Amino acid sequence: MKTPLLPMLEQEILSPTRDRFTDSEIDGLAGPAQRYFRAAIAIGTPLAISAKIRMKGQIKLNRWLPFRARQILNPHAGFVWKARVAGVISGADYYFNGRGGMDWKLAGLKKLVHAEGPEVTRAALARGAAETVWIPTATLPRFGVQWKALTDRHIEGSWTVDGYPFTTRYALDNDGMVTSVVFDRWGDPDETGTFGVHPFGGEFSGYQTFHGLTVPSSGRMGWFYGTERWEDREFFRFQITDVTPSGLKGPQ
Repeated sequence: MKTPLLPMLEQEILSPTRDRFTDSEIDGLAGPAQRYFRAAIAIGTPLAISAKIRMKGQIKLNRWLPFRARQILNPHAGFVWKARVAGVISGADYYFNGRGGMDWKLAGLKKLVHAEGPEVTRAALARGAAETVWIPTATLPRFGVQWKALTDRHIEGSWTVDGYPFTTRYALDNDGMVTSVVFDRWGDPDETGTFGVHPFGGEFSGYQTFHGLTVPSSGRMGWFYGTERWEDREFFRFQITDVTPSGLKGPQ
């Protein structure tokens, strides 16, 4: 799957918005899960399962570099994340229809990274699913997501993507806002040549409301979240500047 196919992927990943949020959507859920959804989704918000997202921040590639990115996200189908880093590196990470990959170039000419195959695909699948924190309507029970409360401040959501089981765990504050996320992700973070499952996640420091969705708008992410290795393996600091659910108009 080569980069020229990405515009087509964007159109296939986006799904039409349907119905609107009411309290009946979360009937029967444990109290902490209900608290989360009420904090994240305003009554009457369209029940989108996909969105266009814009962000900026810093990414660590040996050293911290600035980036700007836009993303097409459907946690049940895939994503396309296109970015420009330090003004000279551009490319995309993606997952769709059972295939994931990445393509990055310097100055649009020199190939820096091209990766695909089963290991990359499995890692990309989990990333796309986990980023549903930016489109909470996509994880309502009607879309096949099962929620349970681990404690009064921790909830866990599980569903499948292309036949693969996926589970994400949220920590909540008193108001139901997500303060951190952690999930098991396939990868080779130590670049040993051996892939395996490792904790991945991060913590959030700001929130913003877009089209009725109140989501984490700033934070930091990386491998080994929740372990003593986390501080050294953080590599992504972000600020979300827009979330536009499918079917609605956002920045051009």
